[in-house]
Amino acid sequence: MSNSSTHLVVIGAGPGGYAAAFLAADLGMAVTLIDEDTNPGGVCLYRGCIPSKALLHAAKVLSEAREAKNFGVDFPEPKIHLDQLRQWKNNVVGRMTSGLGVLVKQRKIQYIRGKARFLNSSSLQINETSGSVTQLNFATAILATGSRPILLPNLPASDRIMDSTSALEIKDIPQSLLVVGGGYIGLELGTVYAQLGSKITVVEMTPGLIPGADRDVVQILSRQVEKIFSNMMLNTKVTGMATTDSGIKVTFEQEDGQKKAAEFSKVLIAIGRKPNTQDLGLEHTKIQLDSRQFVKVSPTRQTTDKNIYAIGDIAGEPMLAHKASHEGRIAVEAIAGHKVAFEPQAIPAVVFTDPEIAWCGLTETQAAKENRPVKVAKFPWGASGRAVTLDRPEGLTKLIIDPATERVLGMVVVGTGAGELIAEGVLAVEMGSVVSDIKLSIHPHPTLSETIMESAESFFGQSTHIYRPIQK
Repeated sequence: MSNSSTHLVVIGAGPGGYAAAFLAADLGMAVTLIDEDTNPGGVCLYRGCIPSKALLHAAKVLSEAREAKNFGVDFPEPKIHLDQLRQWKNNVVGRMTSGLGVLVKQRKIQYIRGKARFLNSSSLQINETSGSVTQLNFATAILATGSRPILLPNLPASDRIMDSTSALEIKDIPQSLLVVGGGYIGLELGTVYAQLGSKITVVEMTPGLIPGADRDVVQILSRQVEKIFSNMMLNTKVTGMATTDSGIKVTFEQEDGQKKAAEFSKVLIAIGRKPNTQDLGLEHTKIQLDSRQFVKVSPTRQTTDKNIYAIGDIAGEPMLAHKASHEGRIAVEAIAGHKVAFEPQAIPAVVFTDPEIAWCGLTETQAAKENRPVKVAKFPWGASGRAVTLDRPEGLTKLIIDPATERVLGMVVVGTGAGELIAEGVLAVEMGSVVSDIKLSIHPHPTLSETIMESAESFFGQSTHIYRPIQK
């Protein structure tokens, strides 16, 4: 076993890990970055955010081609060349990850491909993919090992049962696909397969899709996905699966106890993710886990072991790439001696369905749970000139406002491009803006961003394109 040392080691090269490693190198630290993949990227770039969004773009093009007949442009039914689509998606991933590899070299970061386990609070054993074994001594470590899909217990062994990773491989277009889980992963991948030609059934054990999101925006999404999905089964549990000669037979139990069964060509399990805190040698450190197996961290992302920090999915929810990246930068600045803390007022979340849903800060649902009084200012996209010209009037923008101070506490958007619009809400919440700040900020016309300004105007009963006077 060879022996080496570094000032900072980052374990895991996803959006949190590589962001931390890059900033540390920029600050002059000697950095070692460890991951099993050829280049940095992690689940997000290799098996998550990027490949799924590439496929969702293809799905959106298919959808828009079919919907163009609404305004007099009629395309023939698209021909899908699956091998070429898969290769295009893989090329997107390759381009992004190889670019990160270049940045590693430019920053003179030592990149080791392999699996790392703690020997103690200041050293690691790395089993490299080349077969070599290295002991690496470090002054400080950042854990950024991410998460993995949760699977149902007692599943039969079958390549017809997919998780979010295998679903992105698009090996074929199944005639029928059951999506287990009505959260953002299931709906995004269900949208892809539906537009490619699969008959999609979604089963969700709660009363509605996207649990936790505001119901009014989810209703808008539900009305749209009902047009492309064959069936949605809410308040329903999957109680069993068995392989057949032609697919997977699935049994269900509804809220009233009624049971039924159906057969599908394939099944996608999309019921959430769990942190990768296993098999890391944490028992050889002072790191503590909570009841859900997340690493306990302080506001600086320092664990209960003073030499080790943790960021991203293993450090708690929300499990989002941009949250991990920000945490990585906070951890590095803390290691560098800066006075910092991870205390965002608004972490944006985006569901990349069609239409998209995005929110940040306080939502109506959260306010209701906390018995917190709020005022809500809304603007329906049917009154947006830009939304109508895009033939996408199904949408809504709303601001969550403190009634006493008129401060903007949150923003929620449903509609095409909602993920791009939400950043203005993040800035408003983080800067402590009041609703008149948004009202008085001139937004370009005709754009979807105007819906944010007109939401603010509606708070005062003065929105130009809707009549909604203040109740006196």
